[in-house]
Amino acid sequence: MSRILIIGAGGVGNVVAKKCAQHPEVFTEIVVASRTRAKCDAIAAEIKQLYNVTVKTAEVDADSVPQLVALINGVKPQLVINVALPYQDLTIMDACLECGVNYLDTANYEPQDSAHFEYSWQWAYQDKFRDKGLMAVLGCGFDPGVTNIFCSWARKHHYDSIQTIDILDCNAGDHGHPFATNFNPEINIREVTQTVRHWRDGRWIETPPILDDNCVHFSFDYPEAGPRESYLLYHEEMESLVRHIDGLKRIRFWMTFGQAYLTHLKVLENVGMTRIDAVDYEGHKIIPLRFLKALLPDPGSLGTNYTGKTVIGCIFDGVKDGRQSRKYIYNVCDHAEAFREVQAQAVSYTTGVPAMIGAMMMLTGEWQGAGVYNVEQLDPDRFMDCLNRYGLPWQIVDFDGQLPD
Repeated sequence: MSRILIIGAGGVGNVVAKKCAQHPEVFTEIVVASRTRAKCDAIAAEIKQLYNVTVKTAEVDADSVPQLVALINGVKPQLVINVALPYQDLTIMDACLECGVNYLDTANYEPQDSAHFEYSWQWAYQDKFRDKGLMAVLGCGFDPGVTNIFCSWARKHHYDSIQTIDILDCNAGDHGHPFATNFNPEINIREVTQTVRHWRDGRWIETPPILDDNCVHFSFDYPEAGPRESYLLYHEEMESLVRHIDGLKRIRFWMTFGQAYLTHLKVLENVGMTRIDAVDYEGHKIIPLRFLKALLPDPGSLGTNYTGKTVIGCIFDGVKDGRQSRKYIYNVCDHAEAFREVQAQAVSYTTGVPAMIGAMMMLTGEWQGAGVYNVEQLDPDRFMDCLNRYGLPWQIVDFDGQLPD
């Protein structure tokens, strides 16, 4: 019997729960918990209707270790899947350690008072998890997650050494709203307004944020989506890939943004609505970005009329058998097809499916170990097969296009 506890009932939590429910041979019992139990109950009701699988629900404040410990001890899962806010990663890891339960998440820890994305806080748990014989798998979404798997699989099967990696994330979809974010607005806006970094020749190079007139961008012709303006952005998987892919000379991350999104975000930044520090308003302290979040559409609600596709992948330049080789591995995911299957848009789908697959790898023993792991440290072969089988098929082609120097 494999009992799992999913913490988080947003767009990604919905996908994870439904994809797990599709595989009762592995996930024999599913419990979904969130601060708002009604969201969990709604997911459970849809799963019962779609798959005739009973999902239990619970209420928990994931900022509270005692509440988490009480919940985990009550559920007694074999694995906790954390798809709550990145602010809560450490409290959930602490609770897993106290209860002796394995852990998996999709995004690295971030402190609430600083837009600072790095793995150092979670890597610091290495000895704690190893000493208790527990496994913690970090960043098992798409990017980070599948992009890391693409890298380790390419290194294993197509390269003797990889010199450069360019990760390209394109959302060529249209949700019909003037301005909305495809995942939690707090996390999304903090991420895209930060100073950009990429790795080159053994050090991190800083460039201006995407809203700056001097930001780095270029047009890339994406499969099935066509030419899209792609902006250099910092993303956390680069930090772990630099650590785990030997001999890497350069790694960059690119993401597409439409002009309407950039214009809205620039205005919001100019008037202070993207601030994450508290301000006084009529005798109360409020954080502008959290107030903005309350005004924006819930990312989990965007799928209803979403059209178009996401295209996410990695371009490699390296050496195989003494010859230079350039390869492009990518996935195309259709927003409307994702909604038909699990009532979610493709950004949630591409994050939730890999979390389910990673959980499956852990529960079946294909991924095992004691300590804290990024997914590229684990064998990629079965995971790559599961992507094709469970909704995120990939392609690999020779790449002869142009990238910025």
